[in-house]
Amino acid sequence: MNRLLACSLFVLLTEPLVAEDPIDFVEQVRPIFQTHCYACHAEAKQKSGFRLDIKSAAFDGGDGYGAAIVPGEIDESPLIELITSDDADTRMPPEGSGLSPAEIDLLRRWVQQGAAWPEGVDLASLEDRTDHWSFKPLAFPIDAAVSDSQTAADGQVDAANDLRIDAFVQNELQRHGLAFSPAAPRRDWLRRVSFDLIGLPPTPQQIAEFEQDDSSEAFGRVVDRLLASPRYGERWGQHWLDVVRYADTHGFEVNTPRPNAWPYRDYVIAAFNNDTPYDQFIHEQLHGDTLQQDAATGFLVTAAALLPGQIGKDDASKRLARQDELAEIVINTGEAFLGLSVGCARCHDHKFDAISHTDYFAMQAFFSGVKYGERPIASDDSDRRRRQAAKLAARVDEIENELQQAADIAMPTATDPQMNSLEFEPIDARFVRFTIHDCNRHPSLGLIEPCLDEFEIFAADPVETNVALASRGTKLTASGSRTSDKHRLEHLNDGLYGNSHSWMSDTAGRGWVLLELPETTSIQRVVWSRDRQGKFSDRLPTAFTLQAGPSLDAMQHLAGLTEAQVQRSQSLRDEKQSLEKQIEQLNKTPQVFAGRFTKPEPTYFLLRGDPEQPREVVPPAVLAALGDVRLPDDAPDRERRVALADWIVRPDNPLTARVMVNRIWQWHFGTGLVGTPSDFGRSGERPSHPELLDWLAAEFIRSGWSVKHLHRLIVLSQTYGQSNQIVPAGQAVDASVRLLWRFPSRRMEAEAIRDSMLAVNGRLNLTTGGPGFDLFKSRGGLSGFPPIESFSDQGLRRMVYAHKIRMEPEAVFGAFDCPDAGQSAARRRQSTTPIQALNLFNSRFTIEQSEALAARAAADVGQEVRDQIQYVYRLALARDPERDELDSAEALVGEHGLPTLCRVIYNTNEFLFMP
Repeated sequence: MNRLLACSLFVLLTEPLVAEDPIDFVEQVRPIFQTHCYACHAEAKQKSGFRLDIKSAAFDGGDGYGAAIVPGEIDESPLIELITSDDADTRMPPEGSGLSPAEIDLLRRWVQQGAAWPEGVDLASLEDRTDHWSFKPLAFPIDAAVSDSQTAADGQVDAANDLRIDAFVQNELQRHGLAFSPAAPRRDWLRRVSFDLIGLPPTPQQIAEFEQDDSSEAFGRVVDRLLASPRYGERWGQHWLDVVRYADTHGFEVNTPRPNAWPYRDYVIAAFNNDTPYDQFIHEQLHGDTLQQDAATGFLVTAAALLPGQIGKDDASKRLARQDELAEIVINTGEAFLGLSVGCARCHDHKFDAISHTDYFAMQAFFSGVKYGERPIASDDSDRRRRQAAKLAARVDEIENELQQAADIAMPTATDPQMNSLEFEPIDARFVRFTIHDCNRHPSLGLIEPCLDEFEIFAADPVETNVALASRGTKLTASGSRTSDKHRLEHLNDGLYGNSHSWMSDTAGRGWVLLELPETTSIQRVVWSRDRQGKFSDRLPTAFTLQAGPSLDAMQHLAGLTEAQVQRSQSLRDEKQSLEKQIEQLNKTPQVFAGRFTKPEPTYFLLRGDPEQPREVVPPAVLAALGDVRLPDDAPDRERRVALADWIVRPDNPLTARVMVNRIWQWHFGTGLVGTPSDFGRSGERPSHPELLDWLAAEFIRSGWSVKHLHRLIVLSQTYGQSNQIVPAGQAVDASVRLLWRFPSRRMEAEAIRDSMLAVNGRLNLTTGGPGFDLFKSRGGLSGFPPIESFSDQGLRRMVYAHKIRMEPEAVFGAFDCPDAGQSAARRRQSTTPIQALNLFNSRFTIEQSEALAARAAADVGQEVRDQIQYVYRLALARDPERDELDSAEALVGEHGLPTLCRVIYNTNEFLFMP
């Protein structure tokens, strides 16, 4: 028996030690993946962001499940769940018969054994997404960038110095067998640079002066004049507003107005005019509240936003709306300053760039204390207004003290709501007047209409008869009465007491009643009250005058304020009222829609970007591929935004300067050196002139981030000054003009067209700043946006000052590819459509401006038709008409009038295109 038991125990104890053979990944597992999975989850395609051909990617998992393979944990491994699912919609692979039971069993056992996947056996490798041109340091050290003259004294490119714009461009041209085009005529260059820098044409006088100036400084003087003009900031501020999708409405279906968004627009214009260093420009837009630039943080909240009433009342809807808010801030910051689509990592790792899902939330954490909304503008002007209001308030206190002292002298006893008895020496009187100068304040309504209960006049007889009663024939008149069932003039002497039988004046704080007795009577006492029953104490007269006499011309003062006191009191009250209005205006602190800043809320990693699937807390940190700046998760709001701005403007940040100089280049030439100005990532274009881009970026930083410095370098270069004429040889090699063998002419933007039409006819209103003028009859809401067709005064300001309705194109110029602020317009597309010609030729705006141009010509040069035609050409096209043009125009004017010729000129390519 013992021997049998021992044998049994031996078998039981040794059986578990006989382990199954380990599964070989290369020989057994990978063939299953290759057969069933690689079509959708390998090098060619990665559905749901998931790869099974590379170990690290396979274990990391895709967009929706986290780690796909958890060694030793079958039930925790989504890979096993998906291949064994009974749901046809989720089972993998989605097509075909699926894995065989044996294959499933093998994968289950492989995971159970620890999912051994040897190193170095993968047949593919992950691409290093940080190995990208825009993530690399600038090719030129900042101190190596030079900014001396672009050209030699003879106007030719000095090829010996390879650190100049023209040298870089010429090198590329030579590589493709091309050369620079001849210089543009001086008239064309002046029109080009004027439209480019200020968005307006030069005047005939400016053209004449420039063409007569043969000095070597002539071009530089023009550029300096244009950059010093207030019109410059209006033109270049519009470019930036396109990028950040500025609008004066909230967007979405309701699209209600943002009445205080415009200070941000004015801030941007002023920043360009002042040549605010670009690094400071970034700082101010991210944390201007710490720099006395409150309007600047309007940058953070330029995007469309749902109002509280448009968000569901349930918590899930509120959380989603909040995530949408924060996403817009992250998108704006990433695209505008870094040229990266960080927002694409909201739900998963970026498909192309080195931006992880975690990176997105780490960037979002910098803004977790930012809320959409308005706040007061703190400024030197605000401080001045507060000081002035305090000074005026001190004077109001003095007036109130003086009024009280006067009242104390005239009426040493305060009035009583229930009974006021005024005794005096007997006087013969037929008329008694009670004049109210002031009354107490209602606790919520303030100064309101005074009220009187029964008014009694007692005769100087032994029984003191009340001679004021209507029943005795006394008549009443008043300054004015507010009438109701309870309050009527006839209640004043009907012998009944209480509020329900009283008289009420129709003027706040003032009024008078006049009692006319049936005959002259000797009187010695008057009794009046607010409410004889003692229920009401509001509307109580506190300052009054009692007069009586045998006639209205012989009235005597009996009690209360004298005439002199009344006049002095009235003067003081008028002064007080005026001061209080001034104080009210001074205390109205200007508001700006520039975000509200609160204690940062925790930022969670949200699986698939879903606010209902929060995971761990993510502290503020910059993109891991570009830096290591990281803050504690309890860092205060301001510290977060300052830290982010510091990192963005660091000279060693490879993106910031590149992105901005590329934008500036694009706004000069129509296309940037990088054709995707807000996408410097792997799905964007590579630079056409990489060395030039880096040199400009280094020079930008070296100059102190001066935008105007770059303007001077660019517009005074030979590259910019070329003719725009098409040469067949150049067209054959580079039809898109990316190599810049000529100046790439282009149609002006909608705003420049409208502004220029007004400029040449003399109607342009150059008023700057403030709330925008209306392009539509509604400023926002659900009532629609009927366009305004005829404009005057404020409506003739530059178009940058229009009240911009989000997602609603302007009726005439919206057809010219004017952005609607629904999305960032980093680069305006250029379309050609029939509606553009129809709008520009037939709209009421064009007709009116054409009539104004014709009227200006007639007023300036007289009634001679040929003189008028020549003058219109000079104003609009900066040249005289050719002889055949003059003859044709004269015939047209003779048949249809000068305004028709003006309409034609407004529609010519020569007027609409930058030369």
